[in-house]
Amino acid sequence: MKIYTRTGDTGLTSLVYGQRVPKDDLCVKAYGTCDEANSMIGLALSFLLNEEFQGKEIFLEAFHRVQTLMFHVGAEIATPAGKEIKWKVSESDIKELEKQIDEWDAQLKRLKQFILPGGHPAATALHVARTMARRAERYAVSVKDKVNPLVLQYLNRLSDFLFVSARFVNYKLNVNEPVLHEN
Repeated sequence: MKIYTRTGDTGLTSLVYGQRVPKDDLCVKAYGTCDEANSMIGLALSFLLNEEFQGKEIFLEAFHRVQTLMFHVGAEIATPAGKEIKWKVSESDIKELEKQIDEWDAQLKRLKQFILPGGHPAATALHVARTMARRAERYAVSVKDKVNPLVLQYLNRLSDFLFVSARFVNYKLNVNEPVLHEN
């Protein structure tokens, strides 16, 4: 089977179940941005391949779950209203993110000022993934009548998860977080 199909050459793509829509459709923008965020998460994790820190396995397992769920989120957004969704985002998925956020945040210094995206390359990439998750959320809000409300909640919580994860990486690797200088 060839990787290219030529079916998108005219600016259309298929949603789940084959409905054809323009590639600039808001659903396509939403699930495409989920894919971008997921790819950026993968890049962030690649920066940790040669790093060692206590809890690294748990950290990577949590992200494997997040990356898998990002495919589920994208699939939900790409499924037309009224059609069966094979992998639905659930409240337990959101609770799982919240639990991990709380566990990692409890180990971090309390924020007393704004931090800037940066520090270790993995942390920086996680901050970029966070902004992509926020953009995916904005697009998903534009099609919220067609989307499971838990998808919006998951994307909202994901950006919090990525923020804390970036801070956690800097903490674990003993890298200072850049802070906002006040004028």
